[in-house]
Amino acid sequence: MFEAALRGVRGVVFDTDGVITDSARVHAAAWKEVFDAFLRDHPPADPAMRRPFDVRDDYLRYVDGRSRLDGAAAFLASRLSDPPDEAVRAVAGAKEALFTRRLREDGVDAYPGTVRLVRALRAAGVPCAAASASRHAGELLARAGVRDLFDVLVDGGEAARLGLPGKPRPDLFLEAARRLGVPAGSAAVVEDALAGVAAGRAGGFALVVGVDRAASEETRQDLLRHGADLVVRDLGELLGTADGRGTAGARGTGPGVRR
Repeated sequence: MFEAALRGVRGVVFDTDGVITDSARVHAAAWKEVFDAFLRDHPPADPAMRRPFDVRDDYLRYVDGRSRLDGAAAFLASRLSDPPDEAVRAVAGAKEALFTRRLREDGVDAYPGTVRLVRALRAAGVPCAAASASRHAGELLARAGVRDLFDVLVDGGEAARLGLPGKPRPDLFLEAARRLGVPAGSAAVVEDALAGVAAGRAGGFALVVGVDRAASEETRQDLLRHGADLVVRDLGELLGTADGRGTAGARGTGPGVRR
């Protein structure tokens, strides 16, 4: 049994980092190391802009859900008036190398609540897709042992091949829904990134679920303002209990929610 929000949905597109796997922490740590090194070596003229990269706020605001180049450009532009292209490429390349090394050394896990929800959806005949701006998405899912749970995967490599623009544009999610054979108006998107929930809203999806792993009122409100219809701390909250009642954690909707 699903929470009422999911009933009638004919397909679900899941973001990967922070939604399916706990790889967001590895991404955030790698970004922090390379951004902090860049700011030390190239301190902005304004002392207020020299503060270190914040693995929660800066990660969610500037890099989560975006391609490496887009994320590097967005954060550097927040600290420097006009970051040169070569600096953006250098930071993005350093982050890629560091993330790849840490991924292969430490691995990642899938969130149990997400796995339970995907299995329940599949048992009910609802197809599921994984989508990610990262070229590592397939490797992440395989290492976490959940690649076979998803009917479709659209990763950063496919996005580049097809020339799909990055989030907050909805093209990545729309391509995933197309491959599932489900129109966006009958599908759901599940995202933890501000750019991602904005993309789901822009794509006209029937339901946009925000995942707030930080479990804070501030991040919940940010997700709602950027396009989430509802926000949960864990996707297991979208599974009803045996007596048909929803779990207590699923948190309600905010202004502008489609009903």
